Amino acid sequence: MTEPAPQPCDLLIEAGWVVPVVPHGVVLEDHAVAVSGGRILAVLPTAEARMRFAPAETVSRPEAALIPGLVNAHTHNPMTLLRGIADDLPLMTWLREHIWPVEAAVIGPGFVADGMALSIAEMLRGGTTCANENYFFPDVQAAVYKKHGFRALVGAVVIDFPSAWASSDDEYFDRACELHDAWRGDALIGTAFAPHAPYTVSDANFERVRMLSDQLDVPVHLHTHETAQEVADSVKLHGQRPLARLDRLGLVNDRLIAVHMTQLTEAEIHLCAQRGVSVVHCPESNLKLASGFCPACALLKAGVNLAIGTDGCASNNDLDMFGETRTAALLGKAVANDAAGFSAFEALHAATLGGARALGFGDRIGSIEPGKEADLVCVDLSALETQPLHHVASQLVYAAGRQQVSDVWIAGRTKLRERVLVDMDIDAILANARQWRQRIAALGR
Repeated sequence: MTEPAPQPCDLLIEAGWVVPVVPHGVVLEDHAVAVSGGRILAVLPTAEARMRFAPAETVSRPEAALIPGLVNAHTHNPMTLLRGIADDLPLMTWLREHIWPVEAAVIGPGFVADGMALSIAEMLRGGTTCANENYFFPDVQAAVYKKHGFRALVGAVVIDFPSAWASSDDEYFDRACELHDAWRGDALIGTAFAPHAPYTVSDANFERVRMLSDQLDVPVHLHTHETAQEVADSVKLHGQRPLARLDRLGLVNDRLIAVHMTQLTEAEIHLCAQRGVSVVHCPESNLKLASGFCPACALLKAGVNLAIGTDGCASNNDLDMFGETRTAALLGKAVANDAAGFSAFEALHAATLGGARALGFGDRIGSIEPGKEADLVCVDLSALETQPLHHVASQLVYAAGRQQVSDVWIAGRTKLRERVLVDMDIDAILANARQWRQRIAALGR
């Protein structure tokens, strides 16, 4: 009997460890992932992979862990150009007296496009392969994400006042539907509704969002229960807490991506679990703005799908999902007073498959399984900061940094190779960032 000929494939990634996320809690030592047509063909021991496959390219990383690409489940990436512009302020002061006035002076397609390019470069160097976007000019965002081969869910903003993007309620909704039609069925770009927050969106507009979300089967991505003041104001104005108001309007369902959620009762946590709501934990932004603490452990225990997001660079001030995941795990333990309440594996799940499921992408990305798209990240664990290596998941969450990301693939395409970005002009991106700094500085704010 002759041995069967090796099976052709596009790429074979050999890693010291593969952390597939599914099954939960598993680390596969000396394993490889075969990729063809942008999808994962097989996950198997490296020695077996070398016999079974004939790859067009082999990447060998014996001292690295291969993980699913990280999913930044809530961000405002054009705001990367506002990094550090107004720090150490409470949320509403920060928004109303600083961020919104500067945005009004500079926002437009050019600002959005340049901010997107800067953020995509930062995310790729940090192992993030997918983002959930919430900002103006989503048409520009989608085009820039697509240009750079980056995966994203792009939200169509709805807010109760005019902006550079739309001047009326009808125009916000018309543009949202145009966005959905333009990107329907795209391999990398999905669309969502992004009503800003309960305090900036009327009942009538929320009802329109809910109706269109039902019709188009797209997610609804919004900030809610972000601060105690928001909740108190809602009770005063509407006679209900924000989540109860959203429930009355038909929005508390499995398409809701609820961001921040620092002010939750036990009943609200169980309502989210019952209805299939996804909650996005943004610990560093919430800490910096003193907004409160998301009860991450209680949400996990109740069965709520938990994701992790950085928020925008104006309030974080980075897009570092490794740092965010570490903070989420540590803060979750402290809030629950339970050192075992948010494990390293649970944190990795939230940063990958939890985010993918929140965005409606869970059947495509978020874990290393045959048939899924090959959004993959190599993390070099040979550095002294991650030695000695007793427990791979613990090192990834509690010790590794984004500077240890060596290689990144999205749908099987190389985006970062040995710490070098592929097909991105870093000098031009930096020059554009400096130009925007000068323009914003000239505003005198």
